[in-house]
Amino acid sequence: MSDKPPLLTRIWRFYRDGFREMTTGKSLWTLIIIKLVLIFVVMKLLFFPNLLKRDYDDDDSRADAVRSSLLDDRR
Repeated sequence: MSDKPPLLTRIWRFYRDGFREMTTGKSLWTLIIIKLVLIFVVMKLLFFPNLLKRDYDDDDSRADAVRSSLLDDRR
């Protein structure tokens, strides 16, 4: 019988120790994460406006609009 820890534990330790030993990799990962956050924020603001909030005044009218859109027979 082997004394090896479970596979998930070994995988976790592999990545944990690898990130601890990084020097320039940490700054590169930081830049990548900042860049992704900025890209998603800009895309959300520019390309995915909140049309329901813009077009309807209260939650009841928004819910009615979504309900009618889901039940619409435009197939």
